[in-house]
Amino acid sequence: MAAAVAAWVRPGTRPWRGPWLPLLLAAAVLARAAPHVPLVLWSSEGARWAPAAARTHEGLVAGGVQLPAFLAPALERGPRTVLLFLRDRLSLEDFTACGGAAGEPRGGALARLEQALARAAPASLVLPAVECSAVGALPAYLQEKLGARPRALDPDAVGGLRLNASRPALLLLRLPQPAPARALAPEDALRGHDEAIGRVLDALQAKAVPYTAVLTAVRPSRGTPDGAMVAGGPGRQLLQTQTAAPVVIHPPVVFKDTVPRILFWAQNFSVAYKDRWEDLTPLTFGVRKFNLTGSFWNGSIAGLSLTYPALFGTRVTFRFVLTNLFYPVSARHWFAMERLEVHTNNSVTHFNASQVTGPSLYSFHCGYVSSLRKYGSLLVAAKEPPVWQVTLKDFQIQAFNVTGERFSYACDCAGFFSPAIWMGLLTALLMVLIFAYGLHMILSLKTMDRFDDHKGLAISLTQIV
Repeated sequence: MAAAVAAWVRPGTRPWRGPWLPLLLAAAVLARAAPHVPLVLWSSEGARWAPAAARTHEGLVAGGVQLPAFLAPALERGPRTVLLFLRDRLSLEDFTACGGAAGEPRGGALARLEQALARAAPASLVLPAVECSAVGALPAYLQEKLGARPRALDPDAVGGLRLNASRPALLLLRLPQPAPARALAPEDALRGHDEAIGRVLDALQAKAVPYTAVLTAVRPSRGTPDGAMVAGGPGRQLLQTQTAAPVVIHPPVVFKDTVPRILFWAQNFSVAYKDRWEDLTPLTFGVRKFNLTGSFWNGSIAGLSLTYPALFGTRVTFRFVLTNLFYPVSARHWFAMERLEVHTNNSVTHFNASQVTGPSLYSFHCGYVSSLRKYGSLLVAAKEPPVWQVTLKDFQIQAFNVTGERFSYACDCAGFFSPAIWMGLLTALLMVLIFAYGLHMILSLKTMDRFDDHKGLAISLTQIV
């Protein structure tokens, strides 16, 4: 990392301009190997630990091997209460563009975060570039390191928790993205998340509970140059295109009794309660000892129950119910997902999912299985309007004829006749009709078989063709 970043995190050093300027300087010398996001770590008790004097993270894109090594000192010697603030999108440029400059009375859009970092010095760590795949595995690493299950909470629900400073606690605080209909400017969204972070820190300070906090994101909010970094700056080539962020592959959720019975996977699993969205992907996939209480299986019916102890301030269970029936017409067994149930403390919401079906020897895959109309509405609520919304991206499930922990060949929901294919077929049919009509007109032409003789009587032609 650049010397400016090292100066910022060392005690007794004052940066020349706002705390985000060193990050901008670090970005100028950072080599990009993969799409990455920044990570900021700080602690309320700086005396317990401090970053090592050897700045081994300088100029490095932290991956799945380096990131645990950087976080280990804080987790081993720091407070046992760990807060993981996760944004959906964040880039280094968001800090430099929206952070406050030195001397500004309000401190920009990240005033509370800057205050927390100033109080935490020198127990703070800034990693300008962490690979997205490493961030995806961060909740599982923290769970293993602390020996505590992650608790997904809303930032405003932290004040009602009973925390013990001597017992490990891992709080996963998802900073919600604004709904599309209420899209905010990046600076306003950052300011709202900064205020949410401030409320959480104030709640822990009121309870006298020391903490270690981590702020990062799932994916970058801006494109990062793909060219190699050189001494004069990032190298660019004519017609250079941005490389898409790699897809993070999570292991599937597996329900076992004696052998694997049900497999479930999705690239993204998001739910909403009263139009308030929450991403359950990091809480579902790659989590050790996930709560599958209530799941069951036999040869004709199976159920997969996913339980979240603190979702929207209550205990919520999502249950996928699948049946397996023999149809004499096709002489084979077919499975169908009868319904998706959402259980809370005092209510149950049902979604009909009968379109999720296929031969029992196969798994089922679909780009989107959602209750939203824009994604096809494969989940149909039994009662309208539903208070819950569910969206599964790249959904895949198999409950029968499971062999090991790998899916069988997938029966996909995508139809053969897409809109583009229909347009092509109709255009081709129209052109064939035009060609046939023209050919018919040409073949219908008739030539004259008599000609006028100037010496005789004039001929009379009543019909030429």
